[in-house]
Amino acid sequence: MEDIVVENIVASTKLADQLDLDAIVLALDGAEYEPEQFPGLIYRLKKPKTAMLIFRSGKANCTGAKNLEDVRTCISTVRDMLDKSGMDVYEEPEITVQNMVAGYDLKSDLNLNAIAISLGLENVEYEPEQFPGMVYRVYDPKVVLLLFSSGKVVCTGAKKVEDIRIAVDRLRKDLGDSGLLQ
Repeated sequence: MEDIVVENIVASTKLADQLDLDAIVLALDGAEYEPEQFPGLIYRLKKPKTAMLIFRSGKANCTGAKNLEDVRTCISTVRDMLDKSGMDVYEEPEITVQNMVAGYDLKSDLNLNAIAISLGLENVEYEPEQFPGMVYRVYDPKVVLLLFSSGKVVCTGAKKVEDIRIAVDRLRKDLGDSGLLQ
């Protein structure tokens, strides 16, 4: 399963009980805050290449990370910068992964019409006139797999890499058992 490539992790945290975004935009060089457009402040880091969405409630979301270490680095970097700027922030904010998006290549062309019938219409959405991929919902673990005729698969909704592995293994087994994967 080393072929699974995590493309994006979205994680949430709470940095403080409350934050003054007007003060933060002045303290963090390059921060973007347009409350008429979006209620949160956006701060982009170059290393790791991630972004933090920071809200007045003290809640924040890290996006763009490709691994959990980058999530931790992003959040601790922003937390430390806020602390050094005199903001009252939590010492060690708790981090919760909300979503992982990953890609996988089955290395085989797929007949999505046959797969839609084989996997059961209650778990599948396939309308090629609307979208070129098939949506396959896995319920344990709760993830969504987008399958394309090229054999490429996009997994979304996972909370941990192991969930992606389990879903892809199940897909490979189901397709193999049905004779739909070489």
